[in-house]
Amino acid sequence: MAVPKKKTSKGKRNQRHATWKGKAAIAAKKALSIGKAVLSGRAQGFVYPVAEDEADQG
Repeated sequence: MAVPKKKTSKGKRNQRHATWKGKAAIAAKKALSIGKAVLSGRAQGFVYPVAEDEADQG
């Protein structure tokens, strides 16, 4: 099993966590933007499946 040779400093740990959380925030913002575009009908360059059974029932 791999074991670190030295203790990681708090600064390094905090920097790594900040990067990880920053990526999550950017991904959430993109997902919300795409969702709004799809719902408003102005999505360009984004392909999403449309269920055929919904068209038949309507």
